[in-house]
Amino acid sequence: MYYLGVDLGGTNIAAGLVGQDLRILRKGSVPTKAEDPHAIVADMATLCRRLADEEGIPLQEIAYVGIASPGIADREAGEMIYANNIPFRHFPLAGLLADALGVRRVFLENDANAAALGEAKAGAARGAKNSVMITLGTGVGGGIIIGGKVYMGSNCAAGELGHIVIEKDGVPCTCGRRGCWEAYSSATALIRMTKEKMQADADSLLHQLAKKEGKVSGRTAFEAARAGDAAAQEVVDTYISYLACGIGNLVNIFQPETVVIGGGISNERENLLRPLRPAVVAESYGGGVVRSPELRIAELGNDAGIVGAACLGL
Repeated sequence: MYYLGVDLGGTNIAAGLVGQDLRILRKGSVPTKAEDPHAIVADMATLCRRLADEEGIPLQEIAYVGIASPGIADREAGEMIYANNIPFRHFPLAGLLADALGVRRVFLENDANAAALGEAKAGAARGAKNSVMITLGTGVGGGIIIGGKVYMGSNCAAGELGHIVIEKDGVPCTCGRRGCWEAYSSATALIRMTKEKMQADADSLLHQLAKKEGKVSGRTAFEAARAGDAAAQEVVDTYISYLACGIGNLVNIFQPETVVIGGGISNERENLLRPLRPAVVAESYGGGVVRSPELRIAELGNDAGIVGAACLGL
């Protein structure tokens, strides 16, 4: 049994031929012609055919194709209701790709939801029926898995985890609200907090590290804190407290077995998880009495969308 998983990004379309053990046998990518939805379909089809041909597998032996796409995906209708950076407006993406490839089944899902499914089926949340994945990058994305399935809500738009408010009338968010979790726990937020601390403390090691790297990044505060810089440690502690607040909210709502953390900040691994674990327990209802979810670092990396898309028909 073989599956094709397609991960549509604003810059590239990545795809992978995936075996029954959910391992990628072959993968490739092409640039995304983001201004032309029909060109995207044609390029997806060409890429899928190429991967199958290179592996010597006829398309008839592909069980189905899954697509992970940014935006609001109506899984039942097979259409992209809306996307921000690609002009999808009720665009029948699944049906058009099925026609272009001559295959019977094409499934469609939001990219963050697909990544969460990939981690649940073949990554850090393997074996958990209920899990939540968050990605700490430019924003805070996420996906919710309940009973082994993606929870998409009544309007197919559930899982915008970064836009729960943790600070009423707080820092403005790009979504138009104020105080969103994304504005406090994304890599962008950590960089902002680091720069603010640098302005307040001219003697902090943060300045030397930023100069060495040529910029302030999500690593700067963690690296300086490991070197014993007190100002950097304050930044890390503040960041962890905000991150724990948001995860605690998710735990109180969903009580998942596992919370998977991906994105650039997750590269800190135990330096992130070690202080985060007790902070999440403290933020969770019944913390210390009710079993807390396991916090794990995502395992699939950039392949999460491909693997998740390949899992959509399972």
